Amino acid sequence: MDWLKVKAPQNQVIERTLRVIKKYSLNTVCEESLCPNISECFSEGTATFMLMGKVCTRACKYCHVATGRPQKPDASEPHRLYLAVKELALKHTVLTSVDRDDLEDYGSGHFKRCVEYIKLRMPEVTIEVLVPDFKGDVSAMKKLISSSPDIIAHNIETVERLFKQVRPQGDYRRSLNALKYYADNSNIPVKSGIMVGLGESLDEMLKTFEDLRKAGVSRLVIGQYLSPSPRHYQVRKYYRPEEFERLRELALSFGFERVLSLPLARSSYHAQNLV
Repeated sequence: MDWLKVKAPQNQVIERTLRVIKKYSLNTVCEESLCPNISECFSEGTATFMLMGKVCTRACKYCHVATGRPQKPDASEPHRLYLAVKELALKHTVLTSVDRDDLEDYGSGHFKRCVEYIKLRMPEVTIEVLVPDFKGDVSAMKKLISSSPDIIAHNIETVERLFKQVRPQGDYRRSLNALKYYADNSNIPVKSGIMVGLGESLDEMLKTFEDLRKAGVSRLVIGQYLSPSPRHYQVRKYYRPEEFERLRELALSFGFERVLSLPLARSSYHAQNLV
């Protein structure tokens, strides 16, 4: 499976990005989720920032991020984030977060503050927010929209039949409804991502494509699931590159405007190309 191998990291370039991230006491999903593209993205001076700490209130079976009781969001994070974006000279940045079901607004207000803080000082930077489902709370989603990010993403991750096995505290229909709310109530492009290799059938994938399009999703990322450890949900199938190309063609036939379908594709991988 040579297509799942990555190049050896360029330590000097990675160290520069890590140095900036550590300097401003920030977290990246690149590190916390053990992303296979960390070397490539860091070598390009890009990173996906994970807001509100690195402890999640949920325990998805595919995810390497720690579960527990997170601390209160740090009010200084928007400023520190801005300093890092500026120092790294980013043209496009992705902001994501752990699930914060412990907060009244599920963290949507913190997303809003971070987006607005950067946009006010660096209006040339495009910002993508990759958000949790906010428990389907309309006021939280409305708050996010009001910050005017350049793209809103929420990952469906898997097909409906497998959803509860993989995301026991989530809900397939709730995620679809959240995506639809963003599409129906803003002119902001809406994006989602799905992992393959968890045991889904092609028919189930096609039904998910259909559901996402009906929800108004216009950008889609498809990538191979890789289990972080023996304790996590195990891979049922490794898709070949030609199968990813076929999935891309099928997704485009459903009307998605932009589709990234590659073995090592992740939601934030080459995100600037899907704006």
